[in-house]
Amino acid sequence: YKVYQTLKYNDTLTLHGIPERAFAYRLGNRSALDWIVDQYRVKTDRRSGITHDPNGYSDDEQYILKLIERVITVSLRTVDIVDNLAKLPFRDESPAN
Repeated sequence: YKVYQTLKYNDTLTLHGIPERAFAYRLGNRSALDWIVDQYRVKTDRRSGITHDPNGYSDDEQYILKLIERVITVSLRTVDIVDNLAKLPFRDESPAN
């Protein structure tokens, strides 16, 4: 899977030190962080020229930055939980033959 330790947020802010494990939590074929980066990117439609800027969704100018932080946290915690599932003592409750 694709891993990057830095993420350019805008012209003045680049996030550094993103843990590799944050990319291990997958939603389909991409990491949760990849989904956020894709969905919250400023895009301009080539044919119509219409610009889609998700920064206008909230009055909080740090909304997307906070969302990225939360997604990284949830990803790391989810990977930890999944990794620890194998350590749980499960009983075999299948019917005896």
